[in-house]
Amino acid sequence: MTKNKGSNDFSDIVYGRKSVRVYDEKVKIPKDEILEILQKATRAPSAVNMQSWRFVVVDSEEGKNRLKPFIFRNTSQNDSSAAMILILGDLECYEYGQEIYDKAVNENKMTAETREAQLSRIIPIYQNFTEEHMQKVVTIDAGLVAMQLMLVARSYGYDTCPITGFKSEGLVEALDLDSSRYYPVMMVSMGEALEDGYDTVRIDAEQITYFK
Repeated sequence: MTKNKGSNDFSDIVYGRKSVRVYDEKVKIPKDEILEILQKATRAPSAVNMQSWRFVVVDSEEGKNRLKPFIFRNTSQNDSSAAMILILGDLECYEYGQEIYDKAVNENKMTAETREAQLSRIIPIYQNFTEEHMQKVVTIDAGLVAMQLMLVARSYGYDTCPITGFKSEGLVEALDLDSSRYYPVMMVSMGEALEDGYDTVRIDAEQITYFK
């Protein structure tokens, strides 16, 4: 197949994106390019800008072997992709609140007064969320950043596949992280497609939209 060379055309990115399950195993993505893609992906919105997403990039044979017991039938993506990106939700993301809001002040995007007013309200709320509520918050954030990640990757000439069918129990520990803090939401495989993804259809917007 012809390699997707990337595109700055938004319609091409949106309508050309497909879920790819088999990649060219010879293609590797440099770590600095992966970081660049992730940096752009994090321009996605998040609740009160707490940016609760965390990424684990699995691009080594050893790392992929660790994933194998958890990925059910998604073995082709794991075996052939340049990278499997696990998106975790940080249940203690509020610990970065001061750093995030300080940066906004330093870049003249927020006043010091606004920072103090917002943090004094937001941090206690987040600290008192139940674990279940916090999981919902980070899941929404992760979904937003995952979609943006897939579109950014497409603009760089790479293909992706979102994966939610995996065993979450024990996964975070297998990657040497704290399972009490990091909540696994989804994976995204990324690489250069060896086989095209399937063409799919969508219900017309007017059929599923209600104007009141």
